[in-house]
Amino acid sequence: MIITFSNSLSFIRAPLAFLFLQENAYIRLLAIFLAMVTDSVDGYFARRSQSASRFGAILDPAMDKFFVYFALSVLYFEGRVGSLETSAMLSRDFFVLVYTLLMTAFRRWDNLVFRAIRWGKVTTALQFIVLMGLTLQVEFSWAIFAAFFAMGVLAFAELLQIYNPFSPRSDATTS
Repeated sequence: MIITFSNSLSFIRAPLAFLFLQENAYIRLLAIFLAMVTDSVDGYFARRSQSASRFGAILDPAMDKFFVYFALSVLYFEGRVGSLETSAMLSRDFFVLVYTLLMTAFRRWDNLVFRAIRWGKVTTALQFIVLMGLTLQVEFSWAIFAAFFAMGVLAFAELLQIYNPFSPRSDATTS
């Protein structure tokens, strides 16, 4: 495994998450902003430099999840977000887990191609925006958190459409 520039951009999100241990809202906002920027450009640089790889395709969403889970955990323990809201923000990952269990049960990992899906990207973007708002102590409507659940269902449906474990052959992602 060779660490490319694009993979380095993905890896940066892990130490950025640890900035949430600082209670300073400006430092946290900077961490979220930098996580958003690195998430936006890592894939572009991988494609442009022709260094896209299966490792990078798995690393990018893994680092997004690490950043969001870490930041959300800190905000949860500070009482800025409740358990229902936290669960809603992570519901897309529950649906991806169900999809993963289906893929495992039907032994369909051989042909799987990892790439981003539309609803995965939309959910991650909204997670970053909500993290910014929570950092600034913005109160969000229940509808925002319901949207996370809806996007989880849509991501699951998109994955099934791309690579249905019940049908012969196609390709999918887990982002």
